[in-house]
Amino acid sequence: MLQGILAGLAAGALWGLVFVAPRMVGGYSSVDLTAGRFVAYGAVAAFVMLVTRGRPLPTASQALASFGMSLLGFTGYYLLLVLAIRDAGTEVPSLVIGTIPIWVMLLGKPAHLSWKALVPGLLLTAAGLALMISSPHAEGANVLRGVLLAVASLVCWTAFALLNSKWLKKHPEVNATDWANWLGIATGLGAIVLWAVAGSPARELVSREGRGLFALLCIGTGFGAAWLATILWNIASRRLSASLCGQLIVSETLFALAYSFAWDGRWPTPAQGAACVLFTLGILASIRAHR
Repeated sequence: MLQGILAGLAAGALWGLVFVAPRMVGGYSSVDLTAGRFVAYGAVAAFVMLVTRGRPLPTASQALASFGMSLLGFTGYYLLLVLAIRDAGTEVPSLVIGTIPIWVMLLGKPAHLSWKALVPGLLLTAAGLALMISSPHAEGANVLRGVLLAVASLVCWTAFALLNSKWLKKHPEVNATDWANWLGIATGLGAIVLWAVAGSPARELVSREGRGLFALLCIGTGFGAAWLATILWNIASRRLSASLCGQLIVSETLFALAYSFAWDGRWPTPAQGAACVLFTLGILASIRAHR
């Protein structure tokens, strides 16, 4: 269990990077950022599969599952998240995404846990979100639209968390790294299609200012926040229950907020600090109720 918890926390620390990455480089569309990150993920997965010959290849049903999971947990989720960050800044989407542990627990609630026990955590989390959304530092062109996009990304990843945990437990013969590689290939192919349909032309990408930083961010988030984080999350999903594993996603939110404040070079405002405290207390209350 300890190894599963540590793996889940490490995955959250890596995932937190994707909240601040879109703000580190300008002039690139949401599709460009999404496609770049996941093409890099697919390239890393393909390379690992080539140098580790002899590993099993997915069956037709496993390949189909990997494509479905990749749409929920990677391409669709991250595109919606990047759009949300564009409209509402970093802090609000990171807190919305941070409620995933609660939704995972609600949907994967153990039979012995009463609904009444979940109320304190839900109320604390809702209060924290309200404070953050009303904060004067909530950035972006359209905060409300950003919140709605963040909610849509939340739905995608919540479904992925539940289905991925169930799939891994149902297929113990599949190695966590193999599954991460299969997901990477599926995600990379989907990202290529996404870029071909809605991305910027290749000539524009290579001629824009900041292209070097853009490439580094795509490679860094593709390797660390996608490939490596997926392996760590697969380990956590296999060793922990879906509801307990879901609680660990709070680390993603806390790291995302820390990275955002560090990038801005400022401390959170009193309202933001209070929101973070309420949010954390809400998650802890939910964990206590779960226990």
